[in-house]
Amino acid sequence: MKSLFTAMLALALPALMIANNGDEKTTYTVHTEKSSIEWNAYKVTGEHEGTIDITMGTLEMENGKLVGGEFEIDMTSLAVTDLTGDTKGKLEGHLKSDDFFGVSTYPKAMLKITKVKEKADGYHVTADLTIKENTHPVEFIAVMSEDGDNMIARTRITVDRSKYDVRYGSNSFFDNLGDKAIYDNFDLAVKLVISEEAS
Repeated sequence: MKSLFTAMLALALPALMIANNGDEKTTYTVHTEKSSIEWNAYKVTGEHEGTIDITMGTLEMENGKLVGGEFEIDMTSLAVTDLTGDTKGKLEGHLKSDDFFGVSTYPKAMLKITKVKEKADGYHVTADLTIKENTHPVEFIAVMSEDGDNMIARTRITVDRSKYDVRYGSNSFFDNLGDKAIYDNFDLAVKLVISEEAS
């Protein structure tokens, strides 16, 4: 009987190993030089737009589906793209100052995925976003696609800056701002490029 059990176990092990391997999470590295974040911020009298660099990141896949990941943002790279010259430099300096993101004290921001649900229109993602050492959940829809040897994840995240102690020009903290008010919500259009080969 013992020999029969041993023989059956020997036959079953390869199949079990294959099944387990199919359920393993695979971590892929984000190609930061090919990835991008574009921001849009809004005020009563108009809007501004620009870019921020990604310094590092990973996405986790299981059976070809997104299940997790995180990426780090270099706040010191914050740039304005809708202005030029002195006006551009002045706004960039203001956004990096303590009035807004205080990048000399808080040079990095981080987004870490905590929950993923696959639906017809893409992955419905919940993540923790940390800015100025304040962490709050955000929700967004991520869409995955293939581009040659790479996979691309795209999403648009709406962030309420008032939750992250970014108060300048906010009606949430100051009264009677009139047309000088800057809306609390800003948008991040994120594009993450990862290789099909595991890191």
